[in-house]
Amino acid sequence: MKAVTTSPPPLDVDVVLPCLNEAAALPWVLARVPAGWRALVVDNGSTDGSAEVARALGATVVHEPRRGFGAACHAGLRAATAEIVCFCDCDASLDPSLLVPFVREVRLGEADLVLGRRRPRSRGAWPAHARAANLALAGMLRRRTGLRLHDLGPLRAARREALLELHLTDRRSGYPLQMVVRAADAGWRVTEHDVPYLPRTGASKVTGTWRGTWQAVRDMSRVLSAPAAVQDVQDTPAHGGNRR
Repeated sequence: MKAVTTSPPPLDVDVVLPCLNEAAALPWVLARVPAGWRALVVDNGSTDGSAEVARALGATVVHEPRRGFGAACHAGLRAATAEIVCFCDCDASLDPSLLVPFVREVRLGEADLVLGRRRPRSRGAWPAHARAANLALAGMLRRRTGLRLHDLGPLRAARREALLELHLTDRRSGYPLQMVVRAADAGWRVTEHDVPYLPRTGASKVTGTWRGTWQAVRDMSRVLSAPAAVQDVQDTPAHGGNRR
């Protein structure tokens, strides 16, 4: 019988973890960051000691005072120094160890942006209203870009310099969608793989309520309605890179 071997996770990877009051989830999340990768916990104004918990567990803490999911993600991207950067929620709904094959796919040149398609493992993992909104937005994204994607999930991997060249400007809930839209406009190869989606630890700041979901839909609808390749010169990145 042929032996099955597992390749070690690629090194030189930073994992950006936007964080707002996730002290209870951080131990689970950080324990699953692959060995040799750096966890960048971007504290977005937590009041529960999240930054201290993250630092005690060995993560690098980045402080981003401007509230917003996109603000936290982009602060992490700018603070990253690795060739490849991953993003993952910090609420224990997604396992960062699942990023290993994503990174390998990017490193081998098989894709420029790899996304995780969330597959709920229980009824409570993904509220019905949030799931319905995601399906509608994914359909709009397919029509806008031609990409055969089914989810706008936060688990993803790409090269840092190429991400900076997208000149992402959304600092709210539209950030993950803007990344995909601009990647498609730039001709990137975007792939999607199923990942288990678990019940989050604590209350959701966005999709846990109808109001939060509605705000996220508004942010993302604004991104989808923007003309292709419109960029904000006020947020020009510090370094460039080769567009993929």
